[in-house]
Amino acid sequence: MSDREALLILDFGSQYTQLIARRVREQRVYCEIHPWTRAAEAIATLRPRGVILSGGPASVDDPGAPTLAPEVLAAGSPVLGICYGMQLLAHDLGGRTRPAAKREYGRMPVRVLTPDNVLAGFEPGETLATWMSHGDEIDALPRGFEVLAVSDSSAPAAVVDPRRRLYGLLFHPEVHHTERGAAILENFLFGVCGFTPSWTMASFADEAVAAIRATVGGARAVCALSGGVDSAVAAALVQRAIGERLTCIFVDTGLLRLHEAEQVVNTFANHMRLNVVAVNAAPRFLAALAGVEDPEEKRRRVGYAFIEVFEAEAAKLGTGVESLVQGTLYPDVVESAVGTGPAVTIKTHHNVGGLPERMRLKVVEPLRDLFKDEVRQLGRELGLPEELVGRHPFPGPGLAIRVLGEVTAERLDLLRRADAIYLQEIRGAGLYDAIWQAFAVLLPVRSVGVMGDHRTYENVVALRAVTSTDGMTADWFPFPHDALARISNRIINEVRGVNRVTYDVSSKPPSTIEWE
Repeated sequence: MSDREALLILDFGSQYTQLIARRVREQRVYCEIHPWTRAAEAIATLRPRGVILSGGPASVDDPGAPTLAPEVLAAGSPVLGICYGMQLLAHDLGGRTRPAAKREYGRMPVRVLTPDNVLAGFEPGETLATWMSHGDEIDALPRGFEVLAVSDSSAPAAVVDPRRRLYGLLFHPEVHHTERGAAILENFLFGVCGFTPSWTMASFADEAVAAIRATVGGARAVCALSGGVDSAVAAALVQRAIGERLTCIFVDTGLLRLHEAEQVVNTFANHMRLNVVAVNAAPRFLAALAGVEDPEEKRRRVGYAFIEVFEAEAAKLGTGVESLVQGTLYPDVVESAVGTGPAVTIKTHHNVGGLPERMRLKVVEPLRDLFKDEVRQLGRELGLPEELVGRHPFPGPGLAIRVLGEVTAERLDLLRRADAIYLQEIRGAGLYDAIWQAFAVLLPVRSVGVMGDHRTYENVVALRAVTSTDGMTADWFPFPHDALARISNRIINEVRGVNRVTYDVSSKPPSTIEWE
């Protein structure tokens, strides 16, 4: 971290905390997220120009609820409390909160009283649609605070202590459902804190390279190269930092898509000039997954097998290999709930929560705080080809979590052929770039069908396609009906063993993008 201007985001357990960081970064302002328990250290290290307090699941009146370190207010920087953060400011400064008579969840109207500071540009009496998620409200404000806006239940929805430059919002401006939420954050960043919009992917790359050099030192590193954009960008970044001391290890797990292993080796070895060691470990992974149906256990076993292969290959490289580079992204960390405070584990990612404690290699994750769209920007900054940067995400555990139920060579082969037809048709229809991620899933059920006047009892394939920006939320893609008809017809006619195709019309949330 350089001495550039910084915003500190204190995390009180909100599922939206990283969205705050995304919105701040979109304004080209550098920010860091730290848990509320380490507020004092973060203040001392960052010397932030401004602080945002996130929301959280607790009530400020609960025993053991997260508190605000005195150093936050003592620093004298402007503070913006969002949801729980607003209530915490009120509670700690002598105000009072209470359970709301009317809980407010989802889209809620807020009426502007005084368009000042964070609400600059709004009109008195104007109503804006906001996103709320709280069961408490402020009953009495601390001395020095003024109400800028009220919620539908007339509770304070935006407040300010102008002398101390303390602000509070009951709603979430970081969520896209909040009308003009970006403008509200801009008001705080530039109008209140006085930031200069100077943080870019180029500056991130420079700082990441410096951090990698400091972490790896004079040793050598291996990179877990999957063929996807995440590991490719991580490899390019580390190569810029340590050059030929990086060796990329591509593991053919037997869980990849059709012809993917050959394509990956050709792309990275011949076009990107990376030092790539290709390892065929398919029998090992299939043996590790034999008889396993639970998705969490699949992820754990894939993670363990990956590390075993990497450590064995690293040992063949001789002495001096001390680090393992991975393309872990922030959504992986959030869903695995590793090091993120009171978050709930949604699913363990093989490269985050699935790593064995006995692992000898030091893990280097230069993209750990980035979202997918930011990684794509970084890839372009590093000069990676567009066909690689724009590629749909592919999970680390591969087809193991798209073959629902037991993973066998026969079921993997069936899914590969169906998935290849699906992606071929999407590209042929010119829809690939309009879709954030698309894939086929082999379900652990069979259905009755009729083919050539004969009864069949065969497999069911589900198709998934979503639109998204960062993978944290997603909507199902509205396929033209004729495109779906062609895809279904081809899969059923060309993939023996499938007699039914379905399309998943679930959004995230409540569903996840992957089925497992």
